[in-house]
Amino acid sequence: MSKNKAPTQIPSTTNPLPGFVVRFSPVQRIEHIVLLISFSLLGITGLPQKFPESPVSSGVLSIFGGVETARQIHHVSAIVLLIISGVHFLDVLYRLYVLRVPWTMLPIIDDFTHLFQDIGYYLDIRDRKAFYARYNYAEKAEYLAVVWGTVIMAITGFMMWNPISTTQWLPGEAIPAAKAAHGWEAVLAVVAIIIWHFYHVHLRHFNKSIFTGKLTSEEMKEEHPAEWSLIEHGKHFTPPDRVTINGRQKIFFPVAALIMAAFSFGVFRFVSVEKTAITTVPLQETSVAYVPQTPTPRPTPTITPTPPPAGAVAENTWKGFYEGLFRNRCGNCHGFTAVSGLTLKTYQSAVKGGKSGPGIVPGKADSSEIVIIQSKGNHPGQLSKDELQQVIDWINSGAPEQ
Repeated sequence: MSKNKAPTQIPSTTNPLPGFVVRFSPVQRIEHIVLLISFSLLGITGLPQKFPESPVSSGVLSIFGGVETARQIHHVSAIVLLIISGVHFLDVLYRLYVLRVPWTMLPIIDDFTHLFQDIGYYLDIRDRKAFYARYNYAEKAEYLAVVWGTVIMAITGFMMWNPISTTQWLPGEAIPAAKAAHGWEAVLAVVAIIIWHFYHVHLRHFNKSIFTGKLTSEEMKEEHPAEWSLIEHGKHFTPPDRVTINGRQKIFFPVAALIMAAFSFGVFRFVSVEKTAITTVPLQETSVAYVPQTPTPRPTPTITPTPPPAGAVAENTWKGFYEGLFRNRCGNCHGFTAVSGLTLKTYQSAVKGGKSGPGIVPGKADSSEIVIIQSKGNHPGQLSKDELQQVIDWINSGAPEQ
């Protein structure tokens, strides 16, 4: 089309506009916006929890007001993603059954042919890229990756959200396996969006059709020449007549209602099947105990205290106090899971430390990695000031085990 000529009326599947082809309906555009927002929040709040020791993670979590708030936002975003996935599933069923729109997102043999043709173009063997139809092989691969990733994240997310219910049917090893799959699938998804999607859709050429719903004739000729050729020859998709649509809707809507009811019940069970007492950061008592200005007189005992029996555990020792303190505050990351190689399950492993150095150096609190990390503040398993001072005094006194 010449720039000096007025735009022509181009036939389209829906609502033809002068000089444009409508590619996405309002429902599809809303689905994309909700997916964009929920996915972004999931990535922003989820990755700092996977890499808690990164300075960037600490900064992001502090913006959200702490890891607990980030976890709540992560959970709400996950629920929104589940809901929009259900809506998209019903939307696809409607277009396939009621409107009988061709399922052009499915991979076909031509996609592999187009891939090799594009490789030839990039190697300067061909003079032009492949003759794409409505969706090219890259767009189909990205769409199927979103579907696959959502299924994986939903299953593993349920397992971590409901570990007790999960281990009634699966062995306990399934929970750390789900955690690993969930975290690395998230990394893969975020990297794919940043490297693949941003480049092909936003940097190489800013395709605005998912926001505006339409492409110009020139953009269609450039990006989807095969579909444009069908439109020019009047072979584009034409929706069925109203009578046919009404007849199919009478079957579709009751079935869709049953599917939505079952899906809603599934989402409800997803978030309410169990309520555990495990939290990322246990609640801490930060108030100062009441101490009278004048100590209450105490009578001098007349009976000599009985010494503790042999083998008894003193309070200011690892066995008497600090083992339980570290298990309560740090067990999520340094219990069965050894983040950065540090586990606090035993006294010996706490002394040994992890990748950053010895966890406990008896007599030298300043050289103990536990004290160094806790002194910075804002740690996911942060000790209170009084607890940290107790740990420092205990280590400086030799860090007795029992």
